[in-house]
Amino acid sequence: MAAVQPRLPAGAAMVRRLARGCWSAFWDYETPKVIVVRNRRLGFVHRLVQLLILLYFVWVASGAGTALSHRYVFIVQKSYQDSETGPESSIITKVKGITMSEHKVWDVEEYVKPPEGGSVVSIITRIEVTPSQTLGTCPESMRVHSSTCHSDDDCVAGQLDMQGNGIRTGHCVPYYHGDAKTCEVSAWCPVEDGTSENHFLGKMAPNFTILIKNSIHYPKFKFSKGNIASQKSDYLKHCTFDQGSDPYCPIFRLGFIVEQAGENFTELAHKGGVIGVIINWNCDLDLSESECNPKYSFRRLDPKYDPASSGYNFRFAKYYKINGTTTTRTLIKAYGIRIDVIVHGQAGKFSLIPTIINLATALTSIGVGSFLCDWILLTFMNKNKLYSHKKFDKVRTPRHPSSRWPVTLALVLGQIPPPPSRSSQDQPPSLPSGEGPALGEGAELPLAVQPPRSCSISALTEQVVDTLDQHLGQRPPVPEPSRQDPTSTDPKGLAQL
Repeated sequence: MAAVQPRLPAGAAMVRRLARGCWSAFWDYETPKVIVVRNRRLGFVHRLVQLLILLYFVWVASGAGTALSHRYVFIVQKSYQDSETGPESSIITKVKGITMSEHKVWDVEEYVKPPEGGSVVSIITRIEVTPSQTLGTCPESMRVHSSTCHSDDDCVAGQLDMQGNGIRTGHCVPYYHGDAKTCEVSAWCPVEDGTSENHFLGKMAPNFTILIKNSIHYPKFKFSKGNIASQKSDYLKHCTFDQGSDPYCPIFRLGFIVEQAGENFTELAHKGGVIGVIINWNCDLDLSESECNPKYSFRRLDPKYDPASSGYNFRFAKYYKINGTTTTRTLIKAYGIRIDVIVHGQAGKFSLIPTIINLATALTSIGVGSFLCDWILLTFMNKNKLYSHKKFDKVRTPRHPSSRWPVTLALVLGQIPPPPSRSSQDQPPSLPSGEGPALGEGAELPLAVQPPRSCSISALTEQVVDTLDQHLGQRPPVPEPSRQDPTSTDPKGLAQL
């Protein structure tokens, strides 16, 4: 006789059946239920929303970019490209021109600070000069707080005011002009506002020329370019900037820069100010190199209408000696036009990864139209309850105490046979194996011998419904002419759905 196979424990058999069912369900494909609603208004809304989403990704602005090529998704923003912002940049500036004040001719070496020429350059247009200052004692400036006095008792020796010009000696002395008195200080004398002279250099300043030499490099794409065209060696000696005819001649008149910034030159030269020259390098590297050109813009950077901080000035001094012993200096308070050169830009080139990402985002966003139309369909339409019944399959769970859920789970897993139904007394006993008629095509197998179901959500739901309908979910019997088991006419419990 053949050896009898040992029977596995009930728990191990259950785990094996579950594992087989889950492995089988892993290779299943589930598709959502689709219902076609023939309603022109709803269909119009659906197509309109899809059209707006497509237009957004093709044409409509996407947000925070400032340049035109940054503002749109596919066509203008070029989201199919890999991009790099903030190019590596080099700036060299050089100013040329001669001007004169009331008693002096000024050249570049005197009115340009700093002289080496970088991304920031200041052009002096007005100065207040305090000549022949030497170290000694003199009256403090009346502009300094609490500097006025009537006697020596008003001046404390050794007192230092950080807004002043020196250390107080403790004496009250007459001021440079008038009848007023101020405290005496040990400083560079005379102090600034005592004998200062005013010189205006702005008469010829609008004709000063500024060369702005700029070169940029995008390391990601290994692309470099400059803002000067490859011309003859004397090309820059005879050209001035013109966006239309000469965009690669970066020589600008100072008057042109101030005019493009929308400022009055005389007023700006008197009080001083800061003008920004913005060079924008937006390059589409899918095109030829000649299409990557610098774009210039100009605007004032300091707060024009704020009296406390508007304008621009600074101080410097020139030192010399008299008779080789006494150190003397000339103090200059300079007002001028400061030029700040600012370079920014973005380069882009086709790349497969951003193209796939943006296409996937666009296609996913189209689903917003279906979500909106479903909400309208199930909320505002006249037959919303009918649509809801067609769209969703509702399963009614029998009302039984929660304490019976282990029994229900065991029934689902096939571990215990179902208890006899109320109508089982009227049914004939089941035939033994091998006796009686053979099972037909539409016959139901007993629960204990049914094959294991799959591990998918839909299969488990169907099994729960079948089991509960056959065992726990039958409605109370209704008096009828003939007593018949409802499972014989509705074996799968579809009447409960």
